[in-house]
Amino acid sequence: MAEQLTFNLPVRAALGREAFLVAPSNALAVARIDAWRNWPGRALILCGPEGCGKTHLAHAWARDTGAEFVATASLPEADLPAIVSRRFIVVEDCQQVVGQPLAEVALFHLYNMARTQGAWLLLTARTPPATWPDILADLKSRLQALDLVHIQPPDDDLLAGLLVKLFADRQINVAPDLISYLVSRMERSAAAARDLVARLDQAALALNRPLGKRLARQVLDESGQLGA
Repeated sequence: MAEQLTFNLPVRAALGREAFLVAPSNALAVARIDAWRNWPGRALILCGPEGCGKTHLAHAWARDTGAEFVATASLPEADLPAIVSRRFIVVEDCQQVVGQPLAEVALFHLYNMARTQGAWLLLTARTPPATWPDILADLKSRLQALDLVHIQPPDDDLLAGLLVKLFADRQINVAPDLISYLVSRMERSAAAARDLVARLDQAALALNRPLGKRLARQVLDESGQLGA
């Protein structure tokens, strides 16, 4: 059957705290976000690989606190005093300061301002600051002194729940046996789950075929995710 025209409709991701899937791999991070009033020094680093849920938890915290989001890449041009005046701040992808001296200096100043003025600071990063090479020594020492919590790769139950959620974000209902089929064969990461769901959605639309094991095997094979 010839491929049909497809439309890239927006996907609404459910980012509320109640939509976050709690499992052993992320339970400690969830607990630390829920207990944010007890963060030592009013700061926390949320660390984990791409797609593990850092942004989701950051949005949940922001919904509770009214925090302002700041991209690390925008820090050199940012109005730091105005940001700190909001009292609750999320800085995402902080590992991006590596090799960017202006961003390193800006993050250092933002950190100092937040501490001086009693603001709350949530930082997200893919890797711990201790592993970042050749950054400003004063910045590195301050970040290493902060409380840090890791989100681990998902287990089977979490991966299955994540797939269900990702399909639901696209208004797609799938059979439980298809979820089991995907979990047993796909790459073991949240980022891979997100990519796989997007590929399956696009393939089903383009080929005008239902989402089933046959199509799933084809997409897994084409994406290089097909396991045993």
